[in-house]
Amino acid sequence: MSTNLPAAKRIVIVEDHTAIREMLAEILRVDPAYKIVGESGEGHQACQLCLDLKPDLIVLDARLPGLSGVDILRRISKPLKSTRVLVFSAYETPALVREMLEAGAHGFVEKTAGLGEFKKGLETISKGGTYFGPGVAALLRTVVANKNSATGVETLTDREREILKLVAESNSTKQIAQKLEISVKTVDNHRTNLMKKLDLHDVASLTRYSLEIGLIDHRK
Repeated sequence: MSTNLPAAKRIVIVEDHTAIREMLAEILRVDPAYKIVGESGEGHQACQLCLDLKPDLIVLDARLPGLSGVDILRRISKPLKSTRVLVFSAYETPALVREMLEAGAHGFVEKTAGLGEFKKGLETISKGGTYFGPGVAALLRTVVANKNSATGVETLTDREREILKLVAESNSTKQIAQKLEISVKTVDNHRTNLMKKLDLHDVASLTRYSLEIGLIDHRK
C-alpha cells in the first residue's frame, strides 16, 4: 500500500548573515516538507536566483546588500505569482511591514520571535495562509489604523526610488547625475518631486525614511 506524500516544497533562502542562513538551512533540510534549492546573501543575485529557480517558497530578509527585500519583491511578484514569501527580519517598523506586504509578502516574522514562530510561519504560508509574528502583529494594528495615511513610497517612480536611495547613501547631486547619466537639473527635479510625495524636506529625513523601509542598509 503506497502512501502518496505531498511533494516537498522547493525553497530559496535569502539572508545576508551567513550564520543565520546556514542555521535556517540546517533546520529545513531535516524537514521532509521542504527541499532547499537555492541560497543567497546578496540582493541582485537573490532576485535572479528566484526568477531562475521559480521556487514554491522564499524566506526573505528585509535588508540586504544590493537590492533590498522590498525591491526584490517588487521585481518577482508578477513573474512568480504562485511563489509564497515569508519575510524573516530583525527590523520591523510600521513603514517596513507595510511596504513588504504591499510588495507581495505573505507573512512576516521578526527574528526575535524565535525559530518556533519561523517554522509556524513557513508552514502556514506554504499552505496558502498568511502569518505574522507577535511583534509584527502588534505593528500591523498600527499600520491598519493608519492605512489612509499612505507612506507615499508607492507613488514614486523607479527613477525616484533610485534617487532616494542614492541621496540616502550621501551622494551629492553631481555624483547622482554622473551615476545615472542624467543632468544635475533632472536630479534636482526628481528630488523635489519625491520630497513632495513623501512630505520629507531634508536629507536626514530621507535617509531615516530609507532605513525604515529597508531601501538602504544601516550597516553601511
